[in-house]
Amino acid sequence: MKKTFSEEDLIKNLSLYYLNRHLKKKPIEKYHRTIDESPLHDREKYRKKSEILLLNSFMHHFPEVKFENLTCESPDFIAKLNDKKIGIELTEVINHLEMKKVESTLNKMFRQAEILLEQEDTTKYRGVYFLEFHPETKFDHLEAQQENIINIYKSIKKNKAVGCVKSIRKSFHRRNVFITHEYSMNLFDELCSEKILELIEKKNEKFPYYDTSVDECWLVIVSDMNSIASRYTFIQDKEHLREVKSPFHKIFHLENLCGNITSIK
Repeated sequence: MKKTFSEEDLIKNLSLYYLNRHLKKKPIEKYHRTIDESPLHDREKYRKKSEILLLNSFMHHFPEVKFENLTCESPDFIAKLNDKKIGIELTEVINHLEMKKVESTLNKMFRQAEILLEQEDTTKYRGVYFLEFHPETKFDHLEAQQENIINIYKSIKKNKAVGCVKSIRKSFHRRNVFITHEYSMNLFDELCSEKILELIEKKNEKFPYYDTSVDECWLVIVSDMNSIASRYTFIQDKEHLREVKSPFHKIFHLENLCGNITSIK
Protein backbone atom coordinates (compact mmCIF):
# COMPACT_ATOMS: atom_id res chain seq x y z
CA MET A 1 0.00 0.00 0.00
CA LYS A 2 1.27 3.47 -0.90
CA LYS A 3 2.00 5.62 2.16
CA THR A 4 0.64 9.14 2.44
CA PHE A 5 2.80 11.49 4.49
CA SER A 6 1.94 14.90 5.82
CA GLU A 7 3.34 18.14 4.45
CA GLU A 8 5.77 18.36 7.37
CA ASP A 9 7.23 15.03 6.27
CA LEU A 10 7.51 15.73 2.60
CA ILE A 11 7.79 19.26 1.38
CA LYS A 12 11.25 20.18 2.63
CA ASN A 13 12.70 17.01 1.15
CA LEU A 14 11.16 17.82 -2.22
CA SER A 15 12.88 21.01 -3.19
CA LEU A 16 16.03 20.13 -1.28
CA TYR A 17 16.43 16.83 -3.11
CA TYR A 18 16.11 18.66 -6.41
CA LEU A 19 17.97 21.90 -5.74
CA ASN A 20 20.85 20.21 -3.91
CA ARG A 21 21.24 17.37 -6.39
CA HIS A 22 24.63 18.75 -7.53
CA LEU A 23 26.06 18.64 -4.00
CA LYS A 24 27.41 15.68 -2.04
CA LYS A 25 24.83 13.21 -3.27
CA LYS A 26 26.48 9.90 -2.43
CA PRO A 27 27.05 10.62 1.28
CA ILE A 28 23.52 11.98 1.57
CA GLU A 29 22.03 8.86 -0.04
CA LYS A 30 24.07 6.70 2.34
CA TYR A 31 22.95 8.72 5.35
CA HIS A 32 19.32 8.52 4.24
CA ARG A 33 19.57 4.74 3.91
CA THR A 34 21.00 4.57 7.44
CA ILE A 35 18.08 6.66 8.75
CA ASP A 36 15.60 4.44 6.87
CA GLU A 37 17.09 1.35 8.52
CA SER A 38 16.72 2.84 12.01
CA PRO A 39 13.80 2.03 14.36
CA LEU A 40 12.58 5.64 14.27
CA HIS A 41 8.94 6.38 13.45
CA ASP A 42 8.35 7.42 9.81
CA ARG A 43 7.70 11.03 10.81
CA GLU A 44 11.00 11.16 12.70
CA LYS A 45 12.81 9.59 9.76
CA TYR A 46 11.60 12.32 7.43
CA ARG A 47 12.54 15.00 9.96
CA LYS A 48 16.05 13.57 10.24
CA LYS A 49 16.39 13.35 6.46
CA SER A 50 15.35 17.00 6.15
CA GLU A 51 17.93 17.99 8.76
CA ILE A 52 20.80 16.11 7.12
CA LEU A 53 19.85 17.69 3.77
CA LEU A 54 20.11 21.13 5.35
CA LEU A 55 23.68 20.19 6.31
CA ASN A 56 24.56 19.26 2.72
CA SER A 57 26.31 22.59 2.10
CA PHE A 58 27.98 22.33 5.50
CA MET A 59 29.75 19.17 4.31
CA HIS A 60 31.38 21.11 1.49
CA HIS A 61 33.03 23.39 4.03
CA PHE A 62 34.02 20.41 6.21
CA PRO A 63 34.57 17.52 3.76
CA GLU A 64 36.42 15.47 6.43
CA VAL A 65 33.32 15.28 8.64
CA LYS A 66 31.93 11.75 8.92
CA PHE A 67 28.56 11.34 10.62
CA GLU A 68 28.51 8.46 13.10
CA ASN A 69 25.12 8.84 14.80
CA LEU A 70 22.29 10.22 12.67
CA THR A 71 19.35 9.36 14.92
CA CYS A 72 20.36 10.82 18.28
CA GLU A 73 18.82 13.80 20.05
CA SER A 74 20.56 16.58 21.98
CA PRO A 75 22.60 17.14 19.88
CA ASP A 76 20.96 16.24 16.56
CA PHE A 77 24.00 14.45 15.11
CA ILE A 78 27.34 13.07 16.24
CA ALA A 79 30.22 13.18 13.79
CA LYS A 80 33.96 12.50 13.67
CA LEU A 81 36.43 15.20 12.60
CA ASN A 82 40.23 15.06 13.02
CA ASP A 83 39.94 12.27 15.63
CA LYS A 84 37.48 14.37 17.62
CA LYS A 85 33.93 13.39 18.44
CA ILE A 86 31.77 16.38 17.45
CA GLY A 87 28.16 16.91 18.47
CA ILE A 88 26.24 18.98 15.90
CA GLU A 89 23.09 20.80 16.96
CA LEU A 90 21.07 22.08 13.99
CA THR A 91 18.47 24.83 14.13
CA GLU A 92 16.67 26.87 11.49
CA VAL A 93 16.25 30.63 11.77
CA ILE A 94 12.83 31.84 10.61
CA ASN A 95 13.07 35.24 8.96
CA HIS A 96 9.37 35.78 8.20
CA LEU A 97 7.15 34.46 10.97
CA GLU A 98 4.02 35.74 9.22
CA MET A 99 4.89 33.60 6.17
CA LYS A 100 5.21 30.39 8.19
CA LYS A 101 1.43 29.90 8.32
CA VAL A 102 1.04 30.74 4.62
CA GLU A 103 3.79 28.27 3.75
CA SER A 104 2.13 25.54 5.80
CA THR A 105 -1.16 26.15 3.94
CA LEU A 106 0.65 26.12 0.59
CA ASN A 107 2.28 22.81 1.44
CA LYS A 108 -1.09 21.25 2.27
CA MET A 109 -2.52 22.43 -1.04
CA PHE A 110 0.52 21.18 -2.94
CA ARG A 111 0.19 17.73 -1.37
CA GLN A 112 -3.51 17.50 -2.25
CA ALA A 113 -2.78 18.44 -5.87
CA GLU A 114 0.08 15.91 -5.97
CA ILE A 115 -2.25 13.16 -4.77
CA LEU A 116 -4.83 14.04 -7.47
CA LEU A 117 -2.20 13.94 -10.22
CA GLU A 118 -0.56 10.73 -8.97
CA GLN A 119 -3.94 9.00 -8.74
CA GLU A 120 -4.67 10.01 -12.31
CA ASP A 121 -1.31 9.14 -13.91
CA THR A 122 1.99 9.35 -11.99
CA THR A 123 4.06 8.45 -15.07
CA LYS A 124 2.55 11.23 -17.17
CA TYR A 125 2.91 14.02 -14.61
CA ARG A 126 6.04 13.05 -12.67
CA GLY A 127 8.42 15.97 -12.17
CA VAL A 128 9.17 18.91 -9.89
CA TYR A 129 6.83 21.85 -10.48
CA PHE A 130 7.72 25.38 -9.33
CA LEU A 131 4.65 27.62 -9.06
CA GLU A 132 4.30 31.37 -8.62
CA PHE A 133 0.95 32.83 -7.52
CA HIS A 134 -0.79 36.12 -8.24
CA PRO A 135 -0.24 38.58 -5.34
CA GLU A 136 -3.99 38.87 -4.59
CA THR A 137 -4.39 35.08 -4.11
CA LYS A 138 -6.12 34.19 -0.83
CA PHE A 139 -4.92 31.16 1.13
CA ASP A 140 -6.70 31.52 4.48
CA HIS A 141 -10.25 30.33 3.65
CA LEU A 142 -11.10 26.66 3.11
CA GLU A 143 -13.26 27.42 0.07
CA ALA A 144 -10.43 29.42 -1.54
CA GLN A 145 -7.95 26.63 -0.75
CA GLN A 146 -10.11 24.07 -2.57
CA GLU A 147 -10.34 26.35 -5.61
CA ASN A 148 -6.57 26.91 -5.49
CA ILE A 149 -5.93 23.14 -5.40
CA ILE A 150 -8.03 22.71 -8.56
CA ASN A 151 -6.17 25.57 -10.27
CA ILE A 152 -2.81 24.01 -9.35
CA TYR A 153 -4.03 20.63 -10.63
CA LYS A 154 -5.26 22.17 -13.92
CA SER A 155 -2.06 24.21 -14.39
CA ILE A 156 0.07 21.07 -14.21
CA LYS A 157 -2.29 19.08 -16.43
CA LYS A 158 -2.30 21.80 -19.11
CA ASN A 159 1.31 22.88 -18.47
CA LYS A 160 0.23 26.53 -18.34
CA ALA A 161 -0.87 28.94 -15.59
CA VAL A 162 -4.55 28.71 -14.63
CA GLY A 163 -6.51 30.83 -12.13
CA CYS A 164 -4.44 31.77 -9.07
CA VAL A 165 -1.24 30.38 -10.65
CA LYS A 166 0.84 33.17 -12.21
CA SER A 167 3.61 30.99 -13.67
CA ILE A 168 4.69 27.36 -13.77
CA ARG A 169 8.09 25.79 -14.36
CA LYS A 170 8.82 22.08 -14.56
CA SER A 171 12.02 20.14 -13.87
CA PHE A 172 12.77 16.45 -14.19
CA HIS A 173 12.11 13.92 -11.45
CA ARG A 174 12.20 10.21 -12.19
CA ARG A 175 9.62 9.00 -9.67
CA ASN A 176 6.82 11.21 -8.41
CA VAL A 177 4.90 14.46 -8.73
CA PHE A 178 6.42 17.16 -6.52
CA ILE A 179 5.09 20.72 -6.27
CA THR A 180 6.83 23.64 -4.58
CA HIS A 181 6.78 27.43 -4.52
CA GLU A 182 8.87 29.25 -7.14
CA TYR A 183 12.01 30.75 -5.70
CA SER A 184 12.19 34.55 -5.81
CA MET A 185 14.58 36.89 -4.07
CA ASN A 186 13.91 40.34 -2.66
CA LEU A 187 17.11 42.38 -2.93
CA PHE A 188 16.31 44.15 0.35
CA ASP A 189 15.22 41.13 2.35
CA GLU A 190 17.19 41.50 5.56
CA LEU A 191 17.72 38.98 8.34
CA CYS A 192 18.08 40.79 11.64
CA SER A 193 21.15 39.65 13.59
CA GLU A 194 19.02 39.82 16.76
CA LYS A 195 17.04 36.79 15.54
CA ILE A 196 20.26 34.78 15.30
CA LEU A 197 21.39 35.95 18.75
CA GLU A 198 18.00 35.04 20.27
CA LEU A 199 18.28 31.55 18.80
CA ILE A 200 21.76 31.14 20.26
CA GLU A 201 20.48 32.20 23.70
CA LYS A 202 17.71 29.56 23.55
CA LYS A 203 20.21 26.87 22.57
CA ASN A 204 22.62 28.02 25.33
CA GLU A 205 19.93 27.17 27.90
CA LYS A 206 19.74 23.59 26.61
CA PHE A 207 23.50 23.10 26.38
CA PRO A 208 23.86 21.41 29.84
CA TYR A 209 21.53 18.63 28.68
CA TYR A 210 23.52 17.69 25.57
CA ASP A 211 25.58 14.50 25.31
CA THR A 212 28.68 15.01 27.47
CA SER A 213 30.64 12.22 25.77
CA VAL A 214 31.50 14.46 22.78
CA ASP A 215 34.79 16.37 22.62
CA GLU A 216 33.15 19.47 21.17
CA CYS A 217 29.59 20.63 20.49
CA TRP A 218 28.90 22.85 17.48
CA LEU A 219 25.78 24.88 16.75
CA VAL A 220 24.81 25.22 13.08
CA ILE A 221 22.12 27.82 12.38
CA VAL A 222 20.58 27.38 8.93
CA SER A 223 18.61 29.71 6.72
CA ASP A 224 16.66 27.30 4.54
CA MET A 225 16.63 29.31 1.33
CA ASN A 226 14.12 26.89 -0.21
CA SER A 227 11.57 28.04 2.38
CA ILE A 228 9.71 31.31 1.85
CA ALA A 229 9.66 31.81 5.63
CA SER A 230 13.44 31.48 6.02
CA ARG A 231 14.92 33.38 3.05
CA TYR A 232 17.05 36.50 3.27
CA THR A 233 19.52 38.46 1.13
CA PHE A 234 21.74 39.97 3.81
CA ILE A 235 22.22 39.94 7.58
CA GLN A 236 21.50 43.28 9.18
CA ASP A 237 24.03 44.55 11.77
CA LYS A 238 26.25 41.54 11.21
CA GLU A 239 28.91 42.99 13.50
CA HIS A 240 26.61 42.31 16.50
CA LEU A 241 27.24 38.60 16.02
CA ARG A 242 30.80 39.11 17.27
CA GLU A 243 29.39 39.89 20.72
CA VAL A 244 27.98 36.40 21.18
CA LYS A 245 28.75 34.43 24.35
CA SER A 246 28.05 30.73 24.32
CA PRO A 247 29.28 27.39 25.72
CA PHE A 248 29.20 25.95 22.18
CA HIS A 249 32.73 25.40 20.89
CA LYS A 250 31.84 26.67 17.40
CA ILE A 251 28.79 28.46 15.98
CA PHE A 252 28.06 28.85 12.26
CA HIS A 253 25.33 30.44 10.20
CA LEU A 254 24.74 28.61 6.91
CA GLU A 255 22.48 29.31 3.96
CA ASN A 256 21.78 26.19 2.00
CA LEU A 257 21.23 27.57 -1.51
CA CYS A 258 24.69 28.87 -2.38
CA GLY A 259 26.32 27.32 0.66
CA ASN A 260 27.58 30.59 2.16
CA ILE A 261 28.78 30.11 5.73
CA THR A 262 29.51 32.64 8.47
CA SER A 263 31.65 31.70 11.45
CA ILE A 264 30.08 33.37 14.51
CA LYS A 265 32.32 31.73 17.09
